[in-house]
Amino acid sequence: MTPRPRVGLVVNPVAGLGGRVGLKGSDGAEAQRRARALGARPSASHRADLTVGHLCALAPEVEIVTVGGPMGVEGAGRVVHGPYGEPTSAADTRAAVRALIAAGAQLLLFCGGDGTARDVLDALGPASAVPVLGIPAGVKMHSAVFAVHPRAAAEVAAAWAHGTGVRLTAAEVVDRDEEALRAGRVGARLYGHLTVPVLPSRVQQRKTGSSTADPSSLTGIAAFTGIAAELADRAGPGALLALGPGTTTHAVAAALGAPDTSLTGVDVLHLDGDGTARLHLRDARADQLLALPHTPWIALSPIGGQGFLLGRGNQQLSPELLRAAGPERLLVLATEAKLAALAGRPLLLDTGDPALDHSLSGHVRVITGRHASAVYRLTD
Repeated sequence: MTPRPRVGLVVNPVAGLGGRVGLKGSDGAEAQRRARALGARPSASHRADLTVGHLCALAPEVEIVTVGGPMGVEGAGRVVHGPYGEPTSAADTRAAVRALIAAGAQLLLFCGGDGTARDVLDALGPASAVPVLGIPAGVKMHSAVFAVHPRAAAEVAAAWAHGTGVRLTAAEVVDRDEEALRAGRVGARLYGHLTVPVLPSRVQQRKTGSSTADPSSLTGIAAFTGIAAELADRAGPGALLALGPGTTTHAVAAALGAPDTSLTGVDVLHLDGDGTARLHLRDARADQLLALPHTPWIALSPIGGQGFLLGRGNQQLSPELLRAAGPERLLVLATEAKLAALAGRPLLLDTGDPALDHSLSGHVRVITGRHASAVYRLTD
């Protein structure tokens, strides 16, 4: 009798807790306390549950071994470690990973963000050949070890179990200093590599550095001034404009006369009648965006290299807000160089609401300059 493929599952229950409330991450007890005080609710367990349900439907022959308490999914499979109470720690994650491997897991699914990926790397060691795949549930997720969304994680795991279409590759684990990120300083470090099963378009790329023009160069000034002017024309005077994080949107805000945006957060500008803007709300939370006096336009630029438009670092833009704004108020900004760097890969969605992601999928017009745009594919 052929043995059943065995998949290990561990959940970081506080992953992504700080996203909706604008904390840039969830590492550390103080960040978690602040997030809860601001009304944040955990979502990692729900995202892990989505993956488990989809995997069981696609590959019922898979045996799942998991962890008790909040670090597992109730009813998902055989509990081989724990149970854990709350709060859990990075040391708990490392111990759980080692226990799952000792229990014979041949593929490890972990639900969390870049910090959780680091814990998995620490537990397995740099020479481990056990394949690993992240169910994305954090705030940033710049590492190349994550599926593009929870359902995609199940699709990759099922393909691995069936031995079809999957290749194993060494993928980078990177993470940012969250304290520096909250202070507006952007920097990442490579921590090592994990072996990841890859199915085309179902596993994300690592985030790369900005491929936009230098905002201080003549080329950059022209590019961002043109995008800013087109943005002002589209939204119109008196509009509120919610700007997602990133160097492109930051440079566009500066071209509109509002240089003090947060770079790593979601900011709201008030567009004046002369093509300029004033900062209305800096580094906004999801609840503050929903409480604006009228529904804003939303301007976003995809993450360099990955192509994510929603669901990575901008969870403040909640499904409720996106539905209220509608696709007609969603404005995508990118220089031609940034689009070219994607090498034809689509723009990606992972809002946490699969029905919304599906409704937004299709083709979107990307503003690349004044009276200049490109049509690009957007997919869940």
